[in-house]
Order: sequence, then C-alpha cells, then structure tokens
Amino acid sequence: MQSNNPVFRRSEEFNRPGATAYAGSGYTDPATWGTGTPGVPSAPTTAQQPMTIDSVVQKTAAALAVVIVTAAITWVMSPDVGTGTDPSSISGLFAVAGLGALGAFALSMVNSFKRVISPALVLLFCAFEGVALGAISKVFELAYPGVVPAAVLGTFGAFAGTLAVYKFFNIKVGSKFRTMVIAAMFGMIGIGLIEMVLGMFGAQIGLFGMGGVGLLFAVAGLVLGVFMLVLDFDFVEQGIANRIPDREGWRAAFAMTVSLVWIYTNLLRILAILRGSD
Repeated sequence: MQSNNPVFRRSEEFNRPGATAYAGSGYTDPATWGTGTPGVPSAPTTAQQPMTIDSVVQKTAAALAVVIVTAAITWVMSPDVGTGTDPSSISGLFAVAGLGALGAFALSMVNSFKRVISPALVLLFCAFEGVALGAISKVFELAYPGVVPAAVLGTFGAFAGTLAVYKFFNIKVGSKFRTMVIAAMFGMIGIGLIEMVLGMFGAQIGLFGMGGVGLLFAVAGLVLGVFMLVLDFDFVEQGIANRIPDREGWRAAFAMTVSLVWIYTNLLRILAILRGSD
C-alpha cells in the first residue's frame, strides 16, 4: 500500500507489499520468527507486536495530553493580559507563540520524513505545539472571551463527527483523494508562508486577518483539516489490517494530533471573526 501522505510514506511498514499475506492464516510474518524449535515460529517480541486500535488510542491520548498540559502551563505561567495591560506583555505572548510554532514546525518536518518514528520526537513536537497554542489561545481569549472553550469543544466535536461519518458510511479513500488533500495542505502552508513574507513588507493579502478574506481562508483550512482526519482514519484502519508494528501507532498519533491542531486553530479564527462581526 503506497501512500501520498508524507507522514506515512516514510514508513516501510505502511508501504510494504503483501503485508496481509499472513493475516488470518494462523502464522505470523516469517520476519518475526526466531531460531527456536525448527518448524515452530516463536512468539513475536514486544517491539514486534502488531498495532491495534487500543494502542493507537492510547498513544494519541498521550500526545494530546502533552499538548493540553503544556498549553495550560504556558497559559498559567505567562503574564496576565487585560485592559490596560503593558503592550510588552502581549508582545511577549506573540513571541512565545512564534517560538513554539517554529519549534513545532521543524519537528513536524522531521517526524513527517523520518523513516523510523521516534516517540520522543513526537512528544517533543506536542510540547512545542502546546506552548504555541497556549500563548495564542490566551491572546484570543482576551480579545474574544469564551472563544477558546468553544473552539476546543468544536474541535473534539469535529473529530467525533468525522469518525462517525467515516465508520457509518464506510468511506473508502482513493489515491486521487489522498493526492488532492496532501496537495491542498502543502498549498495552504506555502500560501501562508508567502503571506508572512509579504507582511514583512506591508503588503499582506489578509489571509490571517479578521476580514472576509481571512474568514474564507480559515473555513477552507477547517474543511481541509476534516479531510486530513479522514486520511488519518484510513491509514490507521489499513495499518491495523496489515498488522504493522505497534511502534507505528506513534506515527498515527502524530498525524492525528497535527490534524486536530489544524482544525482547532482554524476554528478559533472562524469563531473570533464571527464574534468580531457582531
């Protein structure tokens, strides 16, 4: 099974041919056999145990817990901001958010293209992501009280709703859909970087603004985030069917964390823009 998703493309286990050849036959993959009694396959080691839905859920929960905890710590430890607050405090929050986002982006690239997934790097990515989310969420909550809890609930609602639709309608992901979603994701990232560069010269398009253009860009990002979740669910399902090693559950956890953060940030902006237009 060959993937267009860079997160899964670097995994040999997700892409190896004939991964299901031994599924249901009563025998394990010969690659996991030991040198015990001739003709009798030895039990796989712990590291070679196949990935299960329970292990994916546990690893994803651990990754999200790191994001939430570091975000909460950043929120509590950062200076309080409010009416009449020293502008330097708000600037400091933006600086923290920027540093966290930069670290998270760098680690996301490493994790996406790393052939052997590293749980430590996945959790470190989550920590940086949590720092960025904690700082930027505090700024949004200052400007639009109540918007952060609504965005959090909306994010988990989107996750549950997408999973329910995926299972109820038994959605099958094709190669064209994968290519479209991944191309759109990199396209949005590229456009966002261009917007940041233009902003340095005072020529922004308004993609990250609070106007109509910013709203359309955020809605497009939210829809794309839902499509990314569909890809994540498909790869988890295929990975379990192919009996890939349990460590690959961290790759799935990383991908779903990225999708949920993507959905949260865009939903946060949408709610803030709608609140500002009241």
